[in-house]
Amino acid sequence: MMIAEKEHMELAVSGAAMGLVVAVAGGLVIVALLVWAVRLGIKVREREPAPPLPEEQPQLPETGPVREVQEQREPDEVPQTGDGGERLKPHEIHQSGSKRSDNQDRPRWDAGSGGS
Repeated sequence: MMIAEKEHMELAVSGAAMGLVVAVAGGLVIVALLVWAVRLGIKVREREPAPPLPEEQPQLPETGPVREVQEQREPDEVPQTGDGGERLKPHEIHQSGSKRSDNQDRPRWDAGSGGS
């Protein structure tokens, strides 16, 4: 009976050793794949054009940004139908949900209110 136990013990040890060998081999394969991926990335990056120099960057015109409009807007009211009137159709409603405000002064925060 001692011989049978010894054989089981040897099989168990060899199975554990085999598992260790497989784990190490798998780790080496993963490391090799990562090294290959980094080298491939470096080669691809070398083929790309260099970033533009500061002189090659686009410049704003001396007059400032093009078509920039600063204005105050206010909500545009939806036209009302009379009592019992027909519903509004899409072409009867304004294009935009807001309109240019008569007061173009920038709103300012009052001290002690809101976010102060």
